[in-house]
Amino acid sequence: MSVTVVGSLNEDVLVRVSRLPGRGETVVGREIVLAPGGKGANQAAAAGRLGNGVAMVGRVGADPAAERQLAALSAAGVDVAHVHRTPGAPTGTATIPVEDGSGENLIVVVPGANAELRPEDVDVAAVHRARVVLLQLEVPLATVQAAAAAAGGTVVLTPAPPQPLPAGLLARVDVLVPNEHELLQLAGAAPGERTPGELARLARTLTARTVVVTLGARGALLVPDDGPALLQPPPAVESVDTTGAGDAFCGALATALAAGTARAEAVATAVTAAALSTTGPGARGALPDAAAVAGARPSLPPTVPVDGWLTGRPSGHEPDQPTNEENPR
Repeated sequence: MSVTVVGSLNEDVLVRVSRLPGRGETVVGREIVLAPGGKGANQAAAAGRLGNGVAMVGRVGADPAAERQLAALSAAGVDVAHVHRTPGAPTGTATIPVEDGSGENLIVVVPGANAELRPEDVDVAAVHRARVVLLQLEVPLATVQAAAAAAGGTVVLTPAPPQPLPAGLLARVDVLVPNEHELLQLAGAAPGERTPGELARLARTLTARTVVVTLGARGALLVPDDGPALLQPPPAVESVDTTGAGDAFCGALATALAAGTARAEAVATAVTAAALSTTGPGARGALPDAAAVAGARPSLPPTVPVDGWLTGRPSGHEPDQPTNEENPR
């Protein structure tokens, strides 16, 4: 296997409403749409669209929702042999009222079978032999730790939803991929806008390994363990829905790393895939394939160094001119 994802599978229940309800208030929904979701499954689907040899390890219930989730992953090219049905627990669900016009939403997640994923479930060849093992925090932390320990290849962790990370887990993570808000929480920093240079300094307080910070419309920040931080802006696209863009990024990053791609190039690929994923509705409505990513790469802006790790410039220096220079490993 090239990429194995250990994580959550949810069925998203999207409810269209004229406005979001207040506390204790009832509003009438306009329609319900069932869609596949869960951070783990979304990342696996994104990786499956981009390459072969993607496997998912997780748990679903013994219910109709489970069949829908497994079918959606299989259609994306993901091996679901290690997704176990769990009698007595429902498939995880996320109920999401979405407000017309603004697109604002509320999300209530019921983990269901995701909470039953055990450390022994990850003691499988798909984890041991994968070139990249991709993890998130929507399943029990003990299972995430067991998967990181069992992995024979590169370990990539999305620390979402954010929680304190044990030192032993961080020591086994090769690439940590928080978004800006998760980085601030993990670093114990106050909420607020930060420059890329400031974010790079915070990232280096978390781990001596590589950190990649996703920044939404600003792209992503690569903070390697052996070179200057680089900001990779995204290509220009007409965004329709940003739901799941972070998961598309992680799936694409894992696929690129599994192929032996250098980190800066892998981040560029992931930024491109994430941007393209926003051009359709829902978390998986516009997941690109490899041809689409390759076609969009010529429009990708060059990277911008944001600190002076190797050049002697003061930390936080942000030059005016971009560069395409790649990091030495």
